[in-house]
Amino acid sequence: MSQERITSLLTEKRSYLPPEHGKSAAWIGSQEEYESICQHANDDPEGFWGARAAQLLHWFRPWNKVLQSGSENFEYQWFVGGKLNAAYNCIDRHLINGRRNKAALIWQGENEMNVRCYTYQMLYTEVCRVAHALSSLRVRKGDRVALYMPMIPELVIAMLACARIGAIHTAIFSGYAEGGVLSRIQDSKAKVVITADAAMRAGKVKPLKANLDPILEKCPSVAHVVVVNRARMENVAMKRNRDVWWHDLIDDFTLDADFPCEPMSATDTLFLLHTSGSTGKPTGVMHSLGGYLTYAAHTTQWVFDMRDDDVYWCTADIGWITGHTYAVYGPLALGATTVMFEGVPTWPNPDRYWRIIEKFRVNIFYTAPTVVRSLMRLGVAWTERYDLSSLRILGSVGEPINPEAWTWFHKYIGREELPIVDTWWQTETGGAMIAALPYANKLKPGSATFPLPGIDATIIQQSTEEDGEQEQRGYLVIRKPWPGMMQGVFQNPQKYRSYFERFGIYESGDGARIDEEGYYWILGRIDDSINVSGHRLSTAEIETVLTAHPQVGEAAVVPMPHDLKGEAIYAYVTLHEDCPWSEELRTDLRNLVRRDIGPLASPEYIQFVENLPKTCSGKTLRRMLRKIAGSAYSDLGDTTSLASPAVLPAIIQGHQNLMAGHPEQYTDA
Repeated sequence: MSQERITSLLTEKRSYLPPEHGKSAAWIGSQEEYESICQHANDDPEGFWGARAAQLLHWFRPWNKVLQSGSENFEYQWFVGGKLNAAYNCIDRHLINGRRNKAALIWQGENEMNVRCYTYQMLYTEVCRVAHALSSLRVRKGDRVALYMPMIPELVIAMLACARIGAIHTAIFSGYAEGGVLSRIQDSKAKVVITADAAMRAGKVKPLKANLDPILEKCPSVAHVVVVNRARMENVAMKRNRDVWWHDLIDDFTLDADFPCEPMSATDTLFLLHTSGSTGKPTGVMHSLGGYLTYAAHTTQWVFDMRDDDVYWCTADIGWITGHTYAVYGPLALGATTVMFEGVPTWPNPDRYWRIIEKFRVNIFYTAPTVVRSLMRLGVAWTERYDLSSLRILGSVGEPINPEAWTWFHKYIGREELPIVDTWWQTETGGAMIAALPYANKLKPGSATFPLPGIDATIIQQSTEEDGEQEQRGYLVIRKPWPGMMQGVFQNPQKYRSYFERFGIYESGDGARIDEEGYYWILGRIDDSINVSGHRLSTAEIETVLTAHPQVGEAAVVPMPHDLKGEAIYAYVTLHEDCPWSEELRTDLRNLVRRDIGPLASPEYIQFVENLPKTCSGKTLRRMLRKIAGSAYSDLGDTTSLASPAVLPAIIQGHQNLMAGHPEQYTDA
């Protein structure tokens, strides 16, 4: 078995041409057009981005310079001298261009009958009222406002109200535990916190205000707390002169309230967002107004081929960057109709997503591989009950989508004809960087396809020399600045510089390979690799093989210490519903890896688990799994970003049984 065979990703031979219907109306309709635009963007990047900014946004004053670079500190400022406002671009201008009575936001509550729809005029009125209210609390330009809120319309309204007055919003996912909320409020030094009495999730009421009160005792910067009465909870503690109900605050302002937009510099900060803890410690990423909003609108239009009559649904929570860019700022800047859902895809039944698509005739559906795999595990019968014919584009975000999940998504949701845009990007990049253009590029299941026009991505080997072979693999880097890139890290310039210092260009921290046709395959975090007897193996490669087995739902592969090999391969595997685990299945999975990659890649141990530990955004926390595989149970680090901490004891018990030679003691029950 050759080293190339051992260390190469399971070869994906399938490919799919973009659909012919829709090409003529597409923003980019062919591979040739895509390549021509890429060439133009490469030859004249400032001209390219300047043209896109002028086409997509309304500017109160044009910029003097498209890009101003400070190479020593890797500081890049976009559209210097320009003036604009994000709320004006997302709402006001649509009132005079024919979209006044168009649906801007459709909200589906957890209860099927709980639906709210806001036209652009209605959204304008509510945002102005909240802007008035925040101003009455002495919130001014540059102040930070923390949004610790569930997925309700008031969250979108609060974001846009902050943008309207020039305040910097920082959204905090409502599923975070105390430590995650505390660190984010403290780091941002928020002046006001907007929250709710509770969040509704899977039929349960989760208190938010009660959780927040003890946290605020350690947050001296917070002067006011605004509380949305979402769950109608009784006996909510309200601190005198600090806490106020949302409805009481905004009722002081009439329905015909108007609040003028604050003209903002393009280089002003629009929002602050902390990364979710794959490293265990959140990083406060700042995004500037002009560059970020340009890039959000640009990628939303081209990646999703956004049209004026589309109903678009990004399922991400707005507490994450995906929700910021592709549920709020991108679609609203384009005047689209965006759908927002409060609940989860499997409650009360695993048909909620398909029911919503049919109900609102959704055209573009953008979700995470974790969601696809979890629904795939539950069978196709749930999908067959609904009319999904309104769909024309599917999207994937959050982590690389394995080929089997991609194929299921394509076959059962896309009717074997819809394009799937698999997008690679990060909180720090502001928007999609590598993605298919749905009517231009041939698709390969599991590949993120090509860098978008204007994005100069490449692979650098660990020796820092580019590989001249047909297939390149190594560090995924971006060589030129782009408008959506982060402005900096809040109060931590050294952390910001660390993204650039090793190579002198943006280092993503992810590994990738480029195949002979130029397609990018994301291999996950560069440190998610295993050195077995001197052979470096990508965990993502082994996971791809394991999840190709028809009984496997998900897999997470991590290294574990080994006296002879240095590191051995430890695999955690979840199975599809009603599939029992067995020693025979363990053997089958090992043989599958030996056949498709090589003997060195065969897992030393395979542990069957009911669930994997994941962040609330759906990312598997492999750092915890590495600790468990190494029996470091007491050193799991920060668990505040876990969606369900209760999964850990069962995984630890299963590992102990496996190490003791008694795997049969662990069952999914």
